[in-house]
Amino acid sequence: VDTRVAAIFRRDRPILPRGDTVIEADDEVFFIAAREDIRAVMSELRRVDQSNKRVVIAGGGQIGERLAEAIESRYQVKIIEMNPARCRYLSDTLDSTVVLQGSASDRDLMLEENIAQADIFLALTNDDEANIMSSLLAKRLGARKVMTIINNPAYVDLVQGGEIDIALSPQLATIGTLLAHVRRGDIVSVHSLRRGAAEAIEAIAHGDARSSKVIGKPIETIDLPPGTTIGAIIRDDQVIIAHSDTVIEAGDHVILFVVDKKYIRDVEKLFHVGLSFF
Repeated sequence: VDTRVAAIFRRDRPILPRGDTVIEADDEVFFIAAREDIRAVMSELRRVDQSNKRVVIAGGGQIGERLAEAIESRYQVKIIEMNPARCRYLSDTLDSTVVLQGSASDRDLMLEENIAQADIFLALTNDDEANIMSSLLAKRLGARKVMTIINNPAYVDLVQGGEIDIALSPQLATIGTLLAHVRRGDIVSVHSLRRGAAEAIEAIAHGDARSSKVIGKPIETIDLPPGTTIGAIIRDDQVIIAHSDTVIEAGDHVILFVVDKKYIRDVEKLFHVGLSFF
């Protein structure tokens, strides 16, 4: 499997991986690979343990419904939802998902539904406090992995890494879409990483060897800003994992990882097309 580790965060400090870099326990690893190879890479990075079979979702809104619909054929899924009418709708709409009316913050209900046997608990309501409280309760009652949506991005860093395993902010995902429209240079896509502390950028290489700072050059010779790595190149729908001798061609979509946002402007300038270089 051809893959590239683009960045590592260890105890909140960025590490640019090199050939002799060793991944340690609890490292946060950002890698890039072709879609069909993602599962193979993930299996190498995660610990060897039982597969996830039992999923409990707190919140039967659109997100909870869509998630249950996507996974119920492969997993044992339960949804806990407060609204009786919504519960009836979910029961009629979903095929095999068990729908329970009640609060995921109700300790007795959680015990009755054997939350200790849950492989994954997801809090997906629109109420940050309810999500946090139900996630903490699920973890303390024995759920193996706990994930929660936090609509206020300021809360994400406060809760993640403690009893809540993964905290996600929809707002930060939306910010990535907006950033693509305000970035300079030919930046077509931006994804916010680590709750906004870093970015993954997709940029198009335009021009030729004379007018571009990147076209026609092996990656190892490109003067990248500090904390920046090129993870992959998309060329004519083909994903090319970047190596030191990979040469960027006109029209390539270049995927870059930037671990320090103060260098974003330098990345933008890198993909500006000048009149010519002599």
